[in-house]
Amino acid sequence: MNNQVCRALMTLGALLIMNTSSLSSESSSTELELTAVNPSGLYDPAPNGYSHAVVATGASRTAYIAGQGGEDATGALSSEFEAQVRQAYANLRVALEAVGAEPHQVAKITTYVVDYDQSRLGIMTEVVTSMFGGSLPAQTLVPVPRLALDGMLFEVEAVAHLN
Repeated sequence: MNNQVCRALMTLGALLIMNTSSLSSESSSTELELTAVNPSGLYDPAPNGYSHAVVATGASRTAYIAGQGGEDATGALSSEFEAQVRQAYANLRVALEAVGAEPHQVAKITTYVVDYDQSRLGIMTEVVTSMFGGSLPAQTLVPVPRLALDGMLFEVEAVAHLN
């Protein structure tokens, strides 16, 4: 199965789960609250820049932000991994602002990394914690052999809950 088909199936699954979960609201409040859940039976993920789970309560709309890569507004793409990560998160911030969201409203991010190895985790963690501070979203990192553009090494997508 190719990457596009896999990503489409994952997106459909995520949409189904989110739509199903919205049928049974745990809160009648109209104010959005995102609560990180990091059970004591699991290791502390904060040093790696994420939470194990995030629960959204209250009335909200959901924004799905497409994968943002390291290309700038002109389409230029650095060959350096760190530059791509920083630009991708800058692009994510622009996309969030465009839908009226701020980083603390992001419940989930998925990152895709070409040729992933453990040495890249520190760079990603630094940028994630810089953007999200103490409101670390749930996160999945997916090592991949290739992304959409030649030379693209990193991509991040997000799910945000809007007030």
